[in-house]
Amino acid sequence: MSTQTKHNQYALIFIGPAMLVLLVVIAYPFFYNIYMSMTNWNMYHFRNPEFIGLKHYARLFTEPDIFKIFGKTLAWTAINLVFHFILGLSAALLLNNKIKARPIYRALLILPWAMPQYISALTWRGMFNLEYGSVNLLLAKIGIEPIGWFSSEFWAFLAPSITNIWLGFPFIMVIALGGLQSIPEELYEAARIDGAGAWRRFRSITLPMLKPVPTPALVLGTIWTFNNLNVIWLVTNQGMPADKTHILVTYVYKAAFTYYRYGYAAAFSVLIFLILLLIVKLYRKAGAGEIS
Repeated sequence: MSTQTKHNQYALIFIGPAMLVLLVVIAYPFFYNIYMSMTNWNMYHFRNPEFIGLKHYARLFTEPDIFKIFGKTLAWTAINLVFHFILGLSAALLLNNKIKARPIYRALLILPWAMPQYISALTWRGMFNLEYGSVNLLLAKIGIEPIGWFSSEFWAFLAPSITNIWLGFPFIMVIALGGLQSIPEELYEAARIDGAGAWRRFRSITLPMLKPVPTPALVLGTIWTFNNLNVIWLVTNQGMPADKTHILVTYVYKAAFTYYRYGYAAAFSVLIFLILLLIVKLYRKAGAGEIS
């Protein structure tokens, strides 16, 4: 037996347990979910579901509100990502300067991301209370009438968006801060000697050097935000008012665990997976410069 063959056998021995775990916790549930999506598995056909093929997939596009929910999901994802990036980069630029008590500011700014999302979402729901919430109390102090955050579709959508922006910007801040600290200080010193101002240094040095950094963070942020069930579900109290604040993932969750339409929900989850797969491919192409 050659040395290379022995090395290959040892490699298989070491990666075998990891591959087995991936097979059990990822591959099996994924393919079983595809199988479920092709059955009539619901509360009436729980023990012996029948195979119905692609009927659920055909039914997905005939739902009356499906395109509205999809558009709301895209808006939810885009709004959150834009503010995550702007606030995260701004905070990173601030922390990258030599300011007093910088470790304290860093700890305070990372606190929203470090807190359990479940607790944060419930806390924000209380803060948006019409009569006793701190948000409306602060608005009243500056002369603004209290807002019924869960009385209309617009405000009920804005409330979890504010919550998720607060929860998510520290992730981008940490990534951007790592990128900023990797930029050699000599580049800024040379630019100052050449007479470049702060904006010129930011545009000519900081942004180009940071260009490779945000792409992985934005990909992860897109997936997390697109699939963020906790914030909308908890802040709006399961889609208030009148189920008008659903995004795709909360709509699927309600179909599965409120109406027990397991096969239909499984088909919907496969659709969400395909949408996210397409988005990730677009990110990769954009990062590689293949699309303008």
